[in-house]
Amino acid sequence: MHIDGASRGNPGLSAIGIIIMKDDKVIKEHGEFIGVKTNNQAEYEALRRALEICSDLDREVNILSDSELLINQRNLKYRIRSQELKILSRQIAALEKNYDKITYKHVPRSKNRRADYLANKALDEYQRSNQFEYIDPN
Repeated sequence: MHIDGASRGNPGLSAIGIIIMKDDKVIKEHGEFIGVKTNNQAEYEALRRALEICSDLDREVNILSDSELLINQRNLKYRIRSQELKILSRQIAALEKNYDKITYKHVPRSKNRRADYLANKALDEYQRSNQFEYIDPN
């Protein structure tokens, strides 16, 4: 799975992009607006949602993300300091129990373009359909 979270502002309007592949073939693509989040919350939400979507597809998954923070926290190399991310992390840990094996790997942004595209497309569609422009309060 390739996952990505996008946030326009930090916090700002956010969305996620997910690509699920099996045997090098795309079997599902998903983009979803998720509200106002920080960029790190959006990355975590992308992972949470991907684990939900894939739970009935396979027992072993490889998660590919361009978020070093997310990957290093899931691989227990970094501590989670943010209270919001701790809550999401507990939800993710519960979902991880549905799998026999999960591998987390960092990929460069250039190798995650399609997931990024899906997240930004979901943001564009939300803004277009709501004729809404988020104004950062900072």
